[in-house]
Amino acid sequence: MTAGHSVLAVAVPAFEDYIQRRTAHYDASFLSSDPDFSHAHITVLGPWLPTPSQPDLDTVERIMAAAEPFDTTLARVETFPDGLIHLRPDPDEPFRALTAALVDAFPHCPPYGGRFPDPVPHLTLDRRADGITPDSVGEDLRHLLPARLHVDRVDLQWWANHDCHVRESWKLGRGR
Repeated sequence: MTAGHSVLAVAVPAFEDYIQRRTAHYDASFLSSDPDFSHAHITVLGPWLPTPSQPDLDTVERIMAAAEPFDTTLARVETFPDGLIHLRPDPDEPFRALTAALVDAFPHCPPYGGRFPDPVPHLTLDRRADGITPDSVGEDLRHLLPARLHVDRVDLQWWANHDCHVRESWKLGRGR
């Protein structure tokens, strides 16, 4: 198997073109040819299991079936202390609830490898650098903001150089 990692994620189609361009700028080997793959996403849990078993997949299916679809809005460009420029969904509680349910089921898979004690749901846009600021990113995206997002599915994405693809997908409230 190719070195990489899995992520349980929610696609954010409104920002796909922008995120694909930023991905190509930084490392084009992470551009996917899978039409179901979304570079623009909000991570629910990652990294997750590299090779989940059928019982693992069934557990995720039960969690997603128990969660109702929801709406959220992405409106304001923000920056984490480490310089990561992002959009935070409002409300973010449904994302936090999905993450909590998955962590309860898979405690050996803490969000972001346990680096952040209270992970904040977000859509990564870029990282602060020369010429890249929250203001410049906000200006690039002003025609898309605010963006409303209807969340009704979670994808199991595989991220690896030259091998980004969707492995599974689950509908919220209805199973697979």
